[in-house]
This record gives sequence, C-alpha cells and structure tokens, in this order.
Amino acid sequence: MLVNADFHIHSPFSGGTSDKIDLKSIADGAKKKGLHLVGTGDCLHPAWQNEIKKYEKDGVIEINGINFILSAEIEDKNRVHHLLLFPDFYSANDFKEKVEKYSPDINEEGRPKIILDGKEILHFARESNALIGAAHAFTPWTSLYAYFDSLHGYYDGKPDFIELGLSADSDYADRIKELHNIPFLTNSDAHSYSPIRLGREFNRLKLNEITWDEIKKSLNNGIVLNVGFPPEKGKYNRTACSSCYRQYSIEEARKMKWRCYCGGTIKKGVKDRVDELADFDKPFHPSHRPPYIHLIPLGEIISKALHVNNFGGIAKKRWMELVKIGSEIEILLDIDIEKIKKVTPPAIANAIKSFRDGNISIMPGGGGRYGEIVIK
Repeated sequence: MLVNADFHIHSPFSGGTSDKIDLKSIADGAKKKGLHLVGTGDCLHPAWQNEIKKYEKDGVIEINGINFILSAEIEDKNRVHHLLLFPDFYSANDFKEKVEKYSPDINEEGRPKIILDGKEILHFARESNALIGAAHAFTPWTSLYAYFDSLHGYYDGKPDFIELGLSADSDYADRIKELHNIPFLTNSDAHSYSPIRLGREFNRLKLNEITWDEIKKSLNNGIVLNVGFPPEKGKYNRTACSSCYRQYSIEEARKMKWRCYCGGTIKKGVKDRVDELADFDKPFHPSHRPPYIHLIPLGEIISKALHVNNFGGIAKKRWMELVKIGSEIEILLDIDIEKIKKVTPPAIANAIKSFRDGNISIMPGGGGRYGEIVIK
C-alpha cells in the first residue's frame, strides 16, 4: 500500500509552536490533508509522552485511522538539528537516559539541546535502535550544512537519511556527490496542525503494513515519492537580510560583509549554499532516487485566488467545503476539475487548475520570509 507520511512536527512544548496542539487535532488535520502516518514530534518530553500514551495500545498509536511514529528533533552543541525516529517508548527512553546528563532542558523543552556532537549523537541513536538524520539540512540556521561542509564527516559515518527542508528539493541536494547514497525525507516541520503547515511536505512510502520494520526498510528502498515546496517558496531560499528581507547576490553580501543597509544581518540562502557545496553544475540523480513533486498548500492557493492575506475567514470556509469531497492532496493532484467546480467558486477552481498546469510562479523567499505565489 502507498502511505503518505510526515515525520517531523512539534508539540506545544517546543518554542514557537501553537499552545492548542494535541494529538487528536493533529490526527484530524492529517486526515483532511491526506496523510496516513505522522511523527508525534517531541517524544522525549514527559508531558507530551503522557499525551501520546493516551492513544497507545499494544505499541500502536492510532487515532481515527491516522498512525503515529515516535519522533523528536534535538539540537546539538554546534547548533545542528537532528531528527530521530524511534520504534517504541523503550527505545526513546533508552536514548533519553543516555543523553540526559548532557542536556540542560530535556524535561522542559520539546526540542532539547544536547551538548554532544553529531558523531556522539549518532552513536547513542544506534545503541537505542533509533533512526537519525540531519533536520532541514541546508537552512542557514541550526542545520548541518549551515556550519559544516560534509555530512559524512560531521557524523563520522552515514546517517539514515537527511531532511531536505522547505528551501531545497532533490534537484538541489543531488548536485552534492556525498548525498547520492543517502535517502531524502521531505517533512513539514509543522508548528501547528493548520493545513498550510501540517503535511506541506511529505513522503510517499510503499509499505506492506504500517510497522516499524516496514518503515525502516522503506527508507532504503520504499520511498516512491518526495513531495514538497518548490525551493523558492521556502523562507531561506535566497540570500537576504533577516530584518528587512532585502535580497542580495552572494557577491553583494560578501562585499557588504553580511551587514544589510538597514543594519540587519544578511543570511546566506540555500540556493547559494548549495552552489558552494555542489560537485555538479546540474543535478545528477542516482537510480534509486524517487521523483519529487512540488506542491503548494491548498489554503494558500485559495487565499491568493480570493485576494485575502491570511488563511482564515472566507478562505478557510472555502477550504472546508473542498475537503468534503476529498483530502487536500487529492484535490490538488487527482480529483477531476469539473467536480471541484461544483463545490467552489470559479476563481478557486481556476487557481487549482493553474497550479496543476504549472501556471503559478513564485517570488523567492529569503531571510526568514516565505516566497509568494503568483497565479498567472
């Protein structure tokens, strides 16, 4: 069976997240989105563990047809973030016991800081039977390639995957030779269960059943599709000021010594960072690499079609009407446009068709501001 999976989300116990998050709301949002499998996020946090255990039965965490896998994001001593997946609470708590003495906040923060490097964290993950990889690997903040030039060198070995992040796709990452033997994950890193956040990036896996062994095996040969933002939509794609968002060429930024005219800090964009790291001028995809489909959240397409700035009010009402005939993913990719026209205004139906036809362009994001879609 084909399973849509988003492995990286957060609980209300991580910084910058909604305080209204609970597992049932995530499951409800995932079902409307078209996901089947979701990471719990923050599974090392004691209070969030209690929330998860309310729904666990015989090792299975399932709510209204949505399955969950234990997951957590951690920050190491070099400000590099890692995504970990665990088969069960025994594994998660074993890892926690091994690293607890190196963490000042593991019981208070959903995304804890652990004063170890990548090699040490990889070692403890292996000992605890967890899967590990670099989270949002290219972003200019808290990522491996923000501070280091080699994934294998930083881990002193091969991680189980890397997460591309919202500002990169397979075309970007496969310009780097050392990544050709690494599976790519595309996850949302959602800080709420809003449909413009949850599942905005996901992985399509081929599984016989939703079990740890099948998920683990699928990372090597069962990812059939990566789905996510066009890189320009990500908020760190271009080199730009993190205060006023003015964009710069890499040459201009260096000449300015990474200080904007407004006094803010210029952050190197993912596009320019990949150019620095690249072994190839064009992407070279290994034979095992699945296709990558670019997707824009339906809520953003609706908001743009209705000329409203935020996903709320009338835009959310129209979204709710649409997901009654299918999941968001089905509406964006599969459901006949004539059926869509019967339940939504022409402006929205035409915008969905424009997306499908490739008639949407993007004003690139950078410095912490998302790229803006333009419907042609």
